[in-house]
Amino acid sequence: MKNQNKILLFLVDDDALFLRSLEIEFQQHADFAIETYATGELCIESISHNPDIIILDYLLDSCDKNAMNGIETLDKIKSFNPDIPVVILSCQDKIEVAVDCMHHKACDYVVKSETAFMRLQKIITTIFRYKKMEKELNWYMDRM
Repeated sequence: MKNQNKILLFLVDDDALFLRSLEIEFQQHADFAIETYATGELCIESISHNPDIIILDYLLDSCDKNAMNGIETLDKIKSFNPDIPVVILSCQDKIEVAVDCMHHKACDYVVKSETAFMRLQKIITTIFRYKKMEKELNWYMDRM
Protein backbone atom coordinates (compact mmCIF):
# COMPACT_ATOMS: atom_id res chain seq x y z
CA MET A 1 0.00 0.00 0.00
CA LYS A 2 1.00 3.62 -0.52
CA ASN A 3 3.03 5.36 2.17
CA GLN A 4 1.56 8.86 2.44
CA ASN A 5 4.95 10.58 2.17
CA LYS A 6 6.41 8.54 -0.65
CA ILE A 7 5.80 8.24 -4.36
CA LEU A 8 4.44 4.78 -5.15
CA LEU A 9 6.35 3.27 -8.06
CA PHE A 10 5.29 0.07 -9.80
CA LEU A 11 8.06 -1.79 -11.63
CA VAL A 12 6.77 -4.43 -14.05
CA ASP A 13 9.23 -6.70 -15.87
CA ASP A 14 9.41 -10.43 -16.56
CA ASP A 15 13.22 -10.41 -16.40
CA ALA A 16 13.73 -11.08 -12.67
CA LEU A 17 17.36 -9.96 -12.66
CA PHE A 18 16.63 -6.68 -14.45
CA LEU A 19 13.57 -6.08 -12.26
CA ARG A 20 15.63 -6.57 -9.08
CA SER A 21 18.44 -4.32 -10.34
CA LEU A 22 15.93 -1.56 -11.15
CA GLU A 23 14.39 -1.92 -7.71
CA ILE A 24 17.81 -1.66 -6.03
CA GLU A 25 18.74 1.41 -8.11
CA PHE A 26 15.53 3.21 -7.19
CA GLN A 27 15.90 2.28 -3.51
CA GLN A 28 19.45 3.60 -3.43
CA HIS A 29 18.85 6.84 -5.34
CA ALA A 30 15.32 7.91 -4.44
CA ASP A 31 12.80 7.70 -1.64
CA PHE A 32 10.06 5.68 -3.33
CA ALA A 33 7.65 3.07 -2.10
CA ILE A 34 8.21 0.31 -4.67
CA GLU A 35 6.07 -2.62 -5.72
CA THR A 36 7.45 -5.09 -8.26
CA TYR A 37 5.53 -7.39 -10.57
CA ALA A 38 6.70 -10.08 -12.98
CA THR A 39 3.57 -9.92 -15.16
CA GLY A 40 1.06 -7.41 -16.40
CA GLU A 41 -1.70 -9.50 -14.83
CA LEU A 42 -0.15 -9.11 -11.35
CA CYS A 43 0.24 -5.38 -11.91
CA ILE A 44 -3.42 -5.04 -12.89
CA GLU A 45 -4.51 -7.06 -9.82
CA SER A 46 -2.79 -4.42 -7.64
CA ILE A 47 -3.71 -1.32 -9.65
CA SER A 48 -6.16 -0.30 -6.90
CA HIS A 49 -3.06 0.65 -4.85
CA ASN A 50 -3.06 3.73 -7.13
CA PRO A 51 0.60 3.98 -8.12
CA ASP A 52 1.98 7.42 -8.88
CA ILE A 53 3.99 6.06 -11.81
CA ILE A 54 4.51 2.72 -13.55
CA ILE A 55 7.63 1.50 -15.34
CA LEU A 56 6.38 -1.24 -17.66
CA ASP A 57 8.27 -3.73 -19.82
CA TYR A 58 7.14 -3.95 -23.44
CA LEU A 59 7.13 -7.73 -24.00
CA LEU A 60 6.39 -9.44 -20.65
CA ASP A 61 6.16 -12.93 -22.15
CA SER A 62 9.44 -14.70 -21.35
CA CYS A 63 7.89 -16.89 -18.63
CA ASP A 64 4.45 -17.36 -20.13
CA LYS A 65 3.86 -16.91 -23.86
CA ASN A 66 0.14 -16.34 -23.14
CA ALA A 67 0.80 -13.50 -20.69
CA MET A 68 -0.43 -9.99 -21.47
CA ASN A 69 2.21 -7.94 -23.23
CA GLY A 70 3.12 -4.40 -22.22
CA ILE A 71 0.68 -2.74 -24.64
CA GLU A 72 -2.25 -4.83 -23.37
CA THR A 73 -1.23 -4.03 -19.79
CA LEU A 74 -0.86 -0.34 -20.66
CA ASP A 75 -4.38 -0.28 -22.13
CA LYS A 76 -5.83 -1.84 -18.95
CA ILE A 77 -3.93 0.63 -16.74
CA LYS A 78 -5.24 3.55 -18.79
CA SER A 79 -8.81 2.21 -18.66
CA PHE A 80 -8.51 2.06 -14.85
CA ASN A 81 -6.97 5.54 -14.55
CA PRO A 82 -5.84 7.49 -17.62
CA ASP A 83 -3.81 9.87 -15.43
CA ILE A 84 -1.27 7.29 -14.19
CA PRO A 85 1.99 8.01 -16.03
CA VAL A 86 3.37 4.84 -17.64
CA VAL A 87 6.89 4.63 -19.03
CA ILE A 88 7.54 1.70 -21.36
CA LEU A 89 10.90 0.01 -21.01
CA SER A 90 12.11 -2.35 -23.73
CA CYS A 91 15.01 -3.99 -25.51
CA GLN A 92 13.26 -3.02 -28.75
CA ASP A 93 15.27 -0.21 -30.34
CA LYS A 94 12.77 0.47 -33.14
CA ILE A 95 11.03 3.79 -33.64
CA GLU A 96 7.83 2.00 -34.71
CA VAL A 97 7.62 0.30 -31.31
CA ALA A 98 8.11 3.61 -29.48
CA VAL A 99 5.47 5.31 -31.64
CA ASP A 100 3.03 2.45 -31.00
CA CYS A 101 3.54 2.89 -27.25
CA MET A 102 2.83 6.61 -27.53
CA HIS A 103 -0.37 5.86 -29.47
CA HIS A 104 -1.45 3.77 -26.49
CA LYS A 105 -0.80 6.75 -24.19
CA ALA A 106 2.55 5.82 -22.66
CA CYS A 107 4.20 9.01 -21.41
CA ASP A 108 7.67 7.90 -22.56
CA TYR A 109 9.70 5.04 -24.00
CA VAL A 110 13.14 3.94 -22.78
CA VAL A 111 15.41 1.37 -24.40
CA LYS A 112 17.04 -1.00 -21.92
CA SER A 113 20.70 -0.08 -21.82
CA GLU A 114 23.41 0.98 -19.41
CA THR A 115 21.86 4.48 -19.32
CA ALA A 116 18.23 3.35 -18.85
CA PHE A 117 18.14 4.03 -15.11
CA MET A 118 19.47 7.59 -15.53
CA ARG A 119 16.88 8.25 -18.25
CA LEU A 120 14.11 6.88 -16.03
CA GLN A 121 15.20 9.14 -13.17
CA LYS A 122 15.07 12.20 -15.45
CA ILE A 123 11.65 11.21 -16.83
CA ILE A 124 10.20 10.70 -13.34
CA THR A 125 11.61 14.04 -12.17
CA THR A 126 10.06 15.77 -15.19
CA ILE A 127 6.69 14.08 -14.63
CA PHE A 128 6.51 15.23 -11.03
CA ARG A 129 7.76 18.71 -11.82
CA TYR A 130 4.95 18.98 -14.38
CA LYS A 131 2.38 17.63 -11.89
CA LYS A 132 3.49 20.20 -9.31
CA MET A 133 3.16 23.04 -11.83
CA GLU A 134 -0.27 21.75 -12.83
CA LYS A 135 -1.43 21.76 -9.18
CA GLU A 136 -0.11 25.28 -8.67
CA LEU A 137 -1.85 26.49 -11.81
CA ASN A 138 -5.14 24.89 -10.70
CA TRP A 139 -4.78 26.51 -7.27
CA TYR A 140 -4.20 29.88 -8.92
CA MET A 141 -7.09 29.50 -11.37
CA ASP A 142 -9.45 28.54 -8.51
CA ARG A 143 -8.70 31.87 -6.84
CA MET A 144 -9.39 34.02 -9.89
